[in-house]
Amino acid sequence: MGDSEGKTDGGTRPPRGAVRDRMVDGAVRLLATKGVEGTSFAEVLEATGSPRGSVYHHFPGGKAELLHAALDLASERGLAAMEATRGQPSEVVIERFLALWRGLLDRSHLSAGCAVVAVTVSGTDDDLLDHAGTIFRTWTELLTELCAAGGMDEVPARQLAVTVIAATEGAVAMCRAERSTTPFEEVETVLMSLAKRRAWGPRQSPVHTRDADK
Repeated sequence: MGDSEGKTDGGTRPPRGAVRDRMVDGAVRLLATKGVEGTSFAEVLEATGSPRGSVYHHFPGGKAELLHAALDLASERGLAAMEATRGQPSEVVIERFLALWRGLLDRSHLSAGCAVVAVTVSGTDDDLLDHAGTIFRTWTELLTELCAAGGMDEVPARQLAVTVIAATEGAVAMCRAERSTTPFEEVETVLMSLAKRRAWGPRQSPVHTRDADK
């Protein structure tokens, strides 16, 4: 088969795609912890155990090509993780979104953030910045769609989606800087309260329902 690399120490040839995928995955993790400057080819090779000759074989466009691939992977993972909430109420959708970020903070012991934000704040490449912007819009569209599928009107669903993404990204950054989960916990409380109010709406809230039954 043609999909192979040079031999490893064990005499086997890893599939070409496997090496590339491993490098892209490593780039996502490095972006989340070390930012763009810390996501060099040398760091990626060391973190993934990939052969040095694979750098320009898999990424002839250089570091920018690797970063674009990493952004795509980070986005796809987030989108896939949210699909399970389709058809659920908006508070379930938002709870799931928050749980993904809380899990990242917990697993990394507050050392990892958002790979897309890392690219955004670096601001060194217009194409990468545009790519990051596209991802945020895609995330917003998906959360809007999921909340709307759960019963919300489209306009408040979009407002909630933008608020949740912006507040969560900020909370994650604060947690890393303060080395504490307190900012996330406080933002989580407010966002879940907001999601529940938006989900019920003024006419369907449990309070109004109880009052009508009296």
